[in-house]
Amino acid sequence: MSINAKQLLKNPGIKILFSNLYGKDDRIVKNNINRYLKNVKTFENVFFTSPDYLFSSPSRTEICGNHTDHNGGRVLAASVSPDSIASVAEVDDNTITIYSEGYSDPFIVFLDNLYPVEKEKGTTTAILRGTVARFKELGYNIGGFNAYISSNVLIGSGLSSSASIEILIGTIINHLFNSNKISKNEIALIGQYAENIYFNKPCGLMDQLTIAVGGIISIDFKDSENPVVHKVGFEIDNEDHCLLVVNTGENHADLIEDYASIPKEMKMVARFFNGNVCRGISFQDIVSNLHSLRSKIGDRAILRALHFIEDDQRVMMQVSALEKNDFNTFLNLVNESGNSSCKWLQNCHTTKNHAEQSLTLALALTEIYIKKTGITGACRVHGGGFAGTIQVFLHKDLVDEYIALIENAFSKNCVNKLKFRPMGAICINSIVK
Repeated sequence: MSINAKQLLKNPGIKILFSNLYGKDDRIVKNNINRYLKNVKTFENVFFTSPDYLFSSPSRTEICGNHTDHNGGRVLAASVSPDSIASVAEVDDNTITIYSEGYSDPFIVFLDNLYPVEKEKGTTTAILRGTVARFKELGYNIGGFNAYISSNVLIGSGLSSSASIEILIGTIINHLFNSNKISKNEIALIGQYAENIYFNKPCGLMDQLTIAVGGIISIDFKDSENPVVHKVGFEIDNEDHCLLVVNTGENHADLIEDYASIPKEMKMVARFFNGNVCRGISFQDIVSNLHSLRSKIGDRAILRALHFIEDDQRVMMQVSALEKNDFNTFLNLVNESGNSSCKWLQNCHTTKNHAEQSLTLALALTEIYIKKTGITGACRVHGGGFAGTIQVFLHKDLVDEYIALIENAFSKNCVNKLKFRPMGAICINSIVK
């Protein structure tokens, strides 16, 4: 370790790295340097010493493959610029202490007590304890450290704030105690384990993998224990479109049943064909057995299985379009995915409250706006659906006008402009020497 965290932020290489992570505008780079300096200063205030390391873990956006991962399908996703950052120092005692922005009390885990704690479920402490426990179970090294974490990944934005923290913690442990030898895939699996077993949320692996690996990636979940990750060679910064996420502000409460119904119904169709997941079922299989499927399972389950079949294939078509630099075809496929999600998957509003359809309204306003401009663009539901956010690809010249339209319909600052980030979770010291 040649220089500490504060000295690192004065290194000329920081500006180069931050322009890649956050955007090439000098103001954006400067704002992020100040953001890290604030993080370091707060670390010093709470721990009465200076940190040695800086870490960053991005957020993620799903581009295609809406609700396909849980049925052995493919997804297309990307790491994006909002991130969780940490100032870190290794300590000699057997304790991990993390202060986090917005919380007055620290999250503390003693390394001689790594069993799940019932009352911690749903907390950051559960994520921390579960991550460390899994490292130890797998035979990796663990140790004590102090950290101060801050994040601009908005909770409820559909960008996976929880997975960003999970992979941040895993990357810290990998760097401090394991010489950075543990693979990105393994770090992702450890994060998923912590969320499933300790945090008590039955999440898939897409969020963790995308954040750990970084860039634009396709993930094939045919073998869910060993997903295949493919880095897509494409630079959206070379295009004249940008990526937006619109937070409609609708409440996610009481939607567990809606989310659970999607994999449940898809797997009902799979079991009809003596399988466990929809991967491997064809359109012709569905058509040839329609009467039996309708009478035994119902129409919505069939529609959701059809969405799976089409969106699973659409991922590969989008990868091909991007790698051929055919951005117009890519945008058309984004629209197709959104159309399928809304009409077949049916995750743009809950049937429990017909009066509240903010996602569908946001999509309608966006589609009409893009159509009226006569300039190519695309939109779709973002992530799990039923409430929350939509994803928009829009020409750069239209962004300000579009934001004014959407803010008038929903709320001030409901539109987030994102940058695709070329790398996943990192120790900044390893990149900027």
